[in-house]
Amino acid sequence: MDNETLSFSGTYNDRCYKALLLPIFPYERSWNTGVRAGLYFFGLMYCFMGVAIVADVFMSAIEKITSKTKKLYLSTGKDSEPEVFEVRIWNDTVANLTLMALGSSAPEILLSCIEVIGNKFEAGDLGPGTIVGSAAFNLLAITGVCIIGIPAGEGRSIRLIKVFLVTSAFSMFAYLWLYMVLELFTPDYIDLWEAILTFLFFPLMVVIAWWADRDWKCGKRTPVPTDQQIELGVANGSPGAETMLEKQKKLFTAHGEVNKEALIEFYKELRKYPDISDSDAAVLAATKLIDSQPHSRMWYRIGAVRGMAGSKKIHPILSEKLREVYDAVNQSPDVPDLGQVPAIVTDHHHNEKSIVEFHSASFAVPENIGKFNITVVRHGRMDNTVRVRIESFDGSAKAGSDYVQVNEQLVFGPYAKEREVSISIIDDNQWEPDEEFFLRLSVIDDGFEKRDAVLGRLPIMEIVILNDDNPGVISFKKRGILVKESCNIANLEVERTNGADGEISVDWKTIDGSAKSPSDFQGGEGTLTFKHGELVRTIEIPIVDDLDPEKDECFEVEISNPQGGCTLGRIRKLAVTISNDDDFNSVMQRMMVMTSSNLKSMEVHKETWGEQLQVALTVNGGDVENATGMDYVMHFLTFGWKVIFALIPPPGIMGGWLCFFSSLVAIGFLTAIVGDLATIFGCLIGLTDTVTAITFVALGTSLPDLFASKAAATGEKYADNAIGNVTGSNAVNVFLGLGLPWVLASIYHVAIVGDRFYYPAGSLAFSVFVYAIVATLALILILVRRYASVFGKSELGGPTVPKYFSGIFLFTLWFLYILLSSLQAYGYIHFLAPNPEQHGGKV
Repeated sequence: MDNETLSFSGTYNDRCYKALLLPIFPYERSWNTGVRAGLYFFGLMYCFMGVAIVADVFMSAIEKITSKTKKLYLSTGKDSEPEVFEVRIWNDTVANLTLMALGSSAPEILLSCIEVIGNKFEAGDLGPGTIVGSAAFNLLAITGVCIIGIPAGEGRSIRLIKVFLVTSAFSMFAYLWLYMVLELFTPDYIDLWEAILTFLFFPLMVVIAWWADRDWKCGKRTPVPTDQQIELGVANGSPGAETMLEKQKKLFTAHGEVNKEALIEFYKELRKYPDISDSDAAVLAATKLIDSQPHSRMWYRIGAVRGMAGSKKIHPILSEKLREVYDAVNQSPDVPDLGQVPAIVTDHHHNEKSIVEFHSASFAVPENIGKFNITVVRHGRMDNTVRVRIESFDGSAKAGSDYVQVNEQLVFGPYAKEREVSISIIDDNQWEPDEEFFLRLSVIDDGFEKRDAVLGRLPIMEIVILNDDNPGVISFKKRGILVKESCNIANLEVERTNGADGEISVDWKTIDGSAKSPSDFQGGEGTLTFKHGELVRTIEIPIVDDLDPEKDECFEVEISNPQGGCTLGRIRKLAVTISNDDDFNSVMQRMMVMTSSNLKSMEVHKETWGEQLQVALTVNGGDVENATGMDYVMHFLTFGWKVIFALIPPPGIMGGWLCFFSSLVAIGFLTAIVGDLATIFGCLIGLTDTVTAITFVALGTSLPDLFASKAAATGEKYADNAIGNVTGSNAVNVFLGLGLPWVLASIYHVAIVGDRFYYPAGSLAFSVFVYAIVATLALILILVRRYASVFGKSELGGPTVPKYFSGIFLFTLWFLYILLSSLQAYGYIHFLAPNPEQHGGKV
């Protein structure tokens, strides 16, 4: 331990009392070591949360910068003006490897730079150790969590595999290059050419990855449909893939506003579900629109940090009821093409419960009939047993003098469709006018069966006692009816008068008018049958609610061809007028406003200082209704950080660049404090800087990435945002996190001091060596999983046993990396010990 490279000047024990900015109190030397270590540990954890929050602001600026668009003009093939769409300027691969990689790796990169500058341009262990430790955690631990976290039976594959292979190759090369510089080229020294070359590998990787993203094509391409698809981020050649342009056309207008037609189509599907209010529909529509848009890894990382800090969520929170409805309509990834949705309509079409009702609403019999049967029907669910009670109650006809009281129980066994009930009429041989009484159905409450059965539209039947035996006259009750377009079904009543003897029938058909079948209603023809004694039957015509603003429309229904001795009455045609709902425009306008408001509230960045402060001062960004108990706790703990960083210029100013540089400065200052806290804390508990870096600091800076990758793995169809960017980020950490401070230190030593930059390999070389081995094994596993059937041919998820085997294997590799690096740091493993004479006796 005496030979350990010092992070700051002085002896090893001096590190416990003097760092770059800390300690604040000069008399800390007299404090109890255990108490002081505890305080520094909590301070370190609290600053990690602060780094995550200010990194959230930093990444919001990056999201604003990379979301810039340009107008794309496409010919419509007609004489009209071309259609105008807005597409992103930044290529996804370039954005991921530059600004977005910098956003997620800024703390590690700045820690390495600040440590070198704080050590008067001498080498330190904390920054490089954090970079290698973070790389191990990202590739091994995060990938293991993502593999195991995929739901059973599902898999996720990397879509841009060429880009992944390029970044993987550069990631392995970066650490091999690092090892060669430390141990082979100029052992224990970094020359200026090595530093510059290390830094230049970063733009080289970006260019080659961009080239791979373009399918290894150079030059300006002719704008053909397939090229547009590549430019807009859809895998070339993927079967059935829809271009991002087509998706944008459906979801938003050319001006970035919610597409009203798409919203109407989605609203149609929601109308099939009961108890969904307009505000609920607006939340579901906003959720669908957010889920249908492409998201970067940065978006998921921002969401993870805000979830940890009790801040405003970037995805709507759905109740259990709304989640069930959303999952049902979410059969297709695009709005408005929702696919087949299980309809939930009125009870007479319900198929989850048994529906019991009378065959007709009215029945007529002659007084001298004695006994007759009426029919009770069951439809809907048929595989259960249903018990109902039928009771009579008086009208003008009285029980005991005109008919026999009825109070019976009917049992429908499984798949029984009809049951008949015998009714007795009392003939008193006296003349009387027509009289009526009523029969009523009720479901018997005997436990389980009642929950599986409901009454239909006809739970009450009127029984009319007649004194003649005429078959009757058939006609419509009215010459016309008015129905709303949203009524779903128009019920047209046909009545039988002047007799009800025998079974009769009449044909009917629809006749188009301004309303056309099948666009406005479901027309057709059929036969309506009246059983003996039935007085009223109903023709049901389905009405199509297209939610399009239209004028009132009309069609007719005609009856003809009476059979069974009956005749037609005066009203043989009925006109049906379909009235468009009066509040249609206001409803849809309100839906548009609420959906747009929900979308705006979910934006990852705010445009003004006022909006930033409002979100920072309130739990869950002001959405108190959906705030959890943990949101309140974390909001209380992080309140100070939120308010401080809300003062950073918002991304809405200067296109996000002012926020970018301001938050970068804030990250740098807070990272310097983290470096001091980690150095002193490690010293207090007896850890070297290397061990502190690969454990506490690496986990603290990478924990938000873990939650972000887990969310991306479960929430997306592909694995790119979960693990596809890990290799690129690890390479960027080396090329920028070590290349930049090496360049600065080498220039300082050559130009000012006049010597070479002394950089003892020590623990870093061994840590890099171990990482290169475990990273190779991890990448081999990932590629084997992609092509091997036993793993489901997917990098993430797959069959249960191989999935858990892969995850445990990666966790084991990470544990071995930590264990071996720690043992070497404490001298238990000797690895290519340097010769003191090579560098003038410095060790």
